[in-house]
Amino acid sequence: MKHGKKNRKFGRKQGQRKALLKILAANLILAEKIKTTEAKAKGLQPFVEKLITKSKNNNLLSIRYLSRYLPEKIRKKIIEEIGPRYKERAGGYTRIIKLAPRKTDSAKMAIIELVGDKDAGNKDSP
Repeated sequence: MKHGKKNRKFGRKQGQRKALLKILAANLILAEKIKTTEAKAKGLQPFVEKLITKSKNNNLLSIRYLSRYLPEKIRKKIIEEIGPRYKERAGGYTRIIKLAPRKTDSAKMAIIELVGDKDAGNKDSP
């Protein structure tokens, strides 16, 4: 049975997989847009969205939670810039855009990005 086995493995052991997600999340928060494989983007999306949700309420508990996963420079950015940007938004902070396959190994590629400012505030604006 496959109960409770919803996460992607990426062909790595648990420690390597956690390190990969931390690095990808840090790069996404820093650059706000990264190009990676489609599977990594889909695995990264819920991880980053949970971090952004935690950063929205700026208290000691959320800062300690974020410090488990992010270095100090990136933690400051997510708390001071990204968290307040999505204060009114209930979820859906990231977007995955599928690209053409990579030439060398034909791996499915995708861009994962944070939803922009104009999309974050008002849902009524065109």
